[in-house]
Amino acid sequence: MVFIGEHAQRETKDGEHVSPLESRTRSRVLHMVSADGPITAAELGRHLDLTPAAVRRHLDALVEQGAVVPHEPTSGRRGRGRPARAYVVSDAGHNSLEADYDSLAVEVLRYLETNAGADAVSDFARTRVAALEERYAARLEAAGDDPAARTEALVEALSEDGFAATARPVGAGGLTGVQLCQGHCPVQHVATEFPAFCEAETDAFSRLLGVHVQRLATLAGGHHVCTTFVPTGGITARTRKTPPTPGVVADDDSTQITPDPTAGTPTTARTDTLTHVKEGSS
Repeated sequence: MVFIGEHAQRETKDGEHVSPLESRTRSRVLHMVSADGPITAAELGRHLDLTPAAVRRHLDALVEQGAVVPHEPTSGRRGRGRPARAYVVSDAGHNSLEADYDSLAVEVLRYLETNAGADAVSDFARTRVAALEERYAARLEAAGDDPAARTEALVEALSEDGFAATARPVGAGGLTGVQLCQGHCPVQHVATEFPAFCEAETDAFSRLLGVHVQRLATLAGGHHVCTTFVPTGGITARTRKTPPTPGVVADDDSTQITPDPTAGTPTTARTDTLTHVKEGSS
């Protein structure tokens, strides 16, 4: 359920239409609870200059949606009487906040593309990924020259940054490699509209690993995981003479590896199967 953002809450819990102003106010309440929670209705009213009735209406709606929940204090007393109920943001509420930030990022990038061109978006994507590449460089250099070992180092670095990365060997015949998977992408929503972010990341992986990698699938493209094929016995990034054929990675013997877009696993096979081996020139 969407709570805020580009498609901000348009209905109350009773299905009544909510005006854009009401949606913005509800969004402010949610952000305030996120920033200062546990926080009471009275404190929200003071910070946001809202009447008690308005605060209660928005809190009730957010509780109904599951975006905020009452906070149960673990210790301490508030003197006589029943303590004022405080609120915190739930996991679902945090997810909605992330979606709101994604929507803002998309709006900014649309503005940048309209006013400065698509190249400006690509430049921004490369600049963003360059920071990640710089942080990872020393770690991968310490892993040595073996692409498989460097991939393992990259997996560790990506996992520490929340990308839920894994790697496993794949391939057949004379072409082998490592399949690098990322189960989470922090810019998935943005990359869905601006694939330059995926392209910049793929280029960075090639530089970090020292080989030409191939992106087989992405979360932004609707797949369940981002999948990248890393050749461990192929052409290095410094020696490749011709660009790779789209959808295919070739080794020095002109054997091609064709991705399986469903499974996200690169495979090789004979010409009478779904994948193929390109015949070498005589």
